Amino acid sequence: MRAVLRTAAAAATALALLLTGCGGGGGRADGRITIRFQSLAWQKESVDANKQLVKEWNASHPDVRVQYVQGSWDSVHDQLLTSFEGDEAPDVIHDASDDLADFAYGGYLADLRTLLPDRLTADIPQQSWRTSTFDGGVYGVPFLQEPRVLIANTRILKASGVRIPTPARPWSWTEFRRITKELTGKGRYGVAWPLKEPVSATLNLGLSAGGGLFHRGADGKVTLAMDEGDLVVPRTIRDQVGTDHSAARTALGMGGGDTLPGLFGGRYAMVPLGFSFRQQVAEQAPKGFEWTVLPAPAGSAGLAQGVSPQTLSVAQDSPHKKEAVEFIDFLLRPANMVRLAKGDWMLPTGRAALADPSLHTADRGWATGAALAGALRSAPAQSVRGYPEWKDKVATPAFQEYYSGAIDAAELRKRLVQDGNRVLARYQR
Repeated sequence: MRAVLRTAAAAATALALLLTGCGGGGGRADGRITIRFQSLAWQKESVDANKQLVKEWNASHPDVRVQYVQGSWDSVHDQLLTSFEGDEAPDVIHDASDDLADFAYGGYLADLRTLLPDRLTADIPQQSWRTSTFDGGVYGVPFLQEPRVLIANTRILKASGVRIPTPARPWSWTEFRRITKELTGKGRYGVAWPLKEPVSATLNLGLSAGGGLFHRGADGKVTLAMDEGDLVVPRTIRDQVGTDHSAARTALGMGGGDTLPGLFGGRYAMVPLGFSFRQQVAEQAPKGFEWTVLPAPAGSAGLAQGVSPQTLSVAQDSPHKKEAVEFIDFLLRPANMVRLAKGDWMLPTGRAALADPSLHTADRGWATGAALAGALRSAPAQSVRGYPEWKDKVATPAFQEYYSGAIDAAELRKRLVQDGNRVLARYQR
């Protein structure tokens, strides 16, 4: 997510970690505890919100000081692995739920079930807790999430006369395909799919059509199986690109931000993007550009989508787990969770925070996103060991070739399922 913008932060992160170290929190002779909190906030609003909350905690908790350490999404997995293996992990760890499985199974993260306060456990819905639950243990607190939405050029939509979807009456995938054809004209495509990283977008949107792909048996082992529901989204995209020519072929190799100039210039009527991309649109759009946020298409399972929320975890080796969880609870009080969500242009997981009126305004699509929150589910491969290898070595090239027209659906199924099951089997022996 936003890899291009985050790259610049990686060098600064490395320097910060060298200067401050990543060692677990410690105590002082005067009895005061120090907890290290590694944050991955990168946007100015988000960094400011996190640092301000740390400042507020320190002002009201003189015996438990929190030290803010800046991390980077670009390098977090490798950096954390190195710090875990070197017994230098931060006490409180900001990450994403789809990065936790190997750390949880590897014994690097604390099981939070006996440490979490009842307030926080009850406030966050079970479908969110499932994203950070592995083998029965809870290894992170999911606190921010983002659905995929359609960011559209309002003037093009109005001029076309097409029906405008709402969360109550979304487009079906069939209707979406038809409408992108209607929006396509001279020098303009109805949609641009930025699929440089195609796996997450395809699988998460596939839940709306009843897809799942990964299936856990009674013995706990996961296997891959691809049915018609799994093919709805891939077929729609392939048909838009290769048959209807309503989706820009060149966008298939782009990241989300790469499509924005085309959206602003009228080359694309719509772009499916993560909810947080609204900030880039708001800040980068030329004067007078009118845009709107629409729900992604719905299928047999309605508006269901897979998500991998941002999480806060505690290192297993931290000597101050109780205090670390108390700080997490402070960060995620409803009012504070709203501040963090608005700083990152994302949705809070907590029910109380999500009910905040400021997240239900029509301005910049907040209300559309909030209306989708109840349909968000754990991403299909959330707890699957071996998923990173399957994604990188099998699924990414297979989807790229399928969308480009180089292979057909039968070959896509063969690669994802047969080749994929061989990968997963090695991790489940």
